[in-house]
Amino acid sequence: MAKRRVLTGITTTGTPHLGNYVGAIRPAIAASRRAEVESFYFLADYHALIKCDDPARIQRSTLEIAASWLACGLDPEKVYFYRQSDIAEIPELTWLLTCVTAKGLLNRAHAYKAATDANRERGEDPDAGVSAGLYMYPVLMAADILIFNAHEVPVGRDQVQHIEMARDIGQRFNHLYGGEYFTLPEAVIEAHVATLPGLDGRKMSKSYDNTIPLWLPAPELRKAILGIVTNSQAPGEPKNPDESHLFGIYQAFASAEETAAMRRAYAEGIAWGEAKQKLFERLDAELAPLREKYQALIARPGEIEDILQTGARRARALAQPFVARLREAVGLRDLRQVPMAAKARAGARAKAALHPVVFRDDDRAFAFKVLDAKKNVLAAQGGFADPQAAMAAAREAMGRLADG
Repeated sequence: MAKRRVLTGITTTGTPHLGNYVGAIRPAIAASRRAEVESFYFLADYHALIKCDDPARIQRSTLEIAASWLACGLDPEKVYFYRQSDIAEIPELTWLLTCVTAKGLLNRAHAYKAATDANRERGEDPDAGVSAGLYMYPVLMAADILIFNAHEVPVGRDQVQHIEMARDIGQRFNHLYGGEYFTLPEAVIEAHVATLPGLDGRKMSKSYDNTIPLWLPAPELRKAILGIVTNSQAPGEPKNPDESHLFGIYQAFASAEETAAMRRAYAEGIAWGEAKQKLFERLDAELAPLREKYQALIARPGEIEDILQTGARRARALAQPFVARLREAVGLRDLRQVPMAAKARAGARAKAALHPVVFRDDDRAFAFKVLDAKKNVLAAQGGFADPQAAMAAAREAMGRLADG
């Protein structure tokens, strides 16, 4: 049985913080050890260029993030771990996908709409300061996912639209060129993964400047924890752990028994200073051995480069033949090849005039419609358990329609 492919990208624009560790790094590494999964992890440095024009920062962030994942236990021999810019087939696929992507689809992307809406509110031209890179971001992300035919992409809720767009783009390519070239990915929202509060109680995020860097030396980590905002309740006064930023962070690192003990301490009126010391001790117990590995790795950038280059070679061994097949599909071919028969061309054109749409019906089951170029419904059916089954049935219906 073929393994399910799971793909995760990490943008190289900053230094990892505790929220990244709890919300992304730790659960992703745990998932990579599942026997039934084939995991892909990449450093999204092309995406970083959209957000950052500081070359030194991108290089440093690439090193820090790669070292972080390796220090936390990612095994590059058991997963595909690579730098996006080392896979030459990704930008090539981006162009192939660009040529089948509707501009209207990109107009609806959240990041682009947010930028243009902000410009309108300021009375500026809607596209002022908006780069083509920001506009094309969803197509590059689709290429990242589709090049390895990932089945699942773990994302936050704010990224679900990008996975849906990747599905739309892959489906459109499959339809236009009459083949099952791309697996249509599913967004996986891991609701159980913790969202860590920051120094001020809001979600820990670089956007809020409220983060605790992951690899602070122990004295600096303790100092950062002492700076976490608390209320004015005095020692001995019972405290509500569910309203405490300190407890929220502690719970993300502690065992069930440790968490229960801390709840009792809150009820008994633990002093904030003591609670902060216990939080520091719990974090440092987990992070100290990882910090030592990180420091050893960060001091050997050549070793990390070798790991990434090896990962890129392994990943390209999958990407190169696949993109060669896609080039063949779109007509980028050896001129010595025998041209397609006229009947086959006519059949392909007839099929290309049809468009499948998969959706959930009122009963939450999956259904499909086959539309022509004028959006007329030529076939429809519902009651499917999953989108793949609905799409397969839509393909069969399109084949019958194309054959007359």
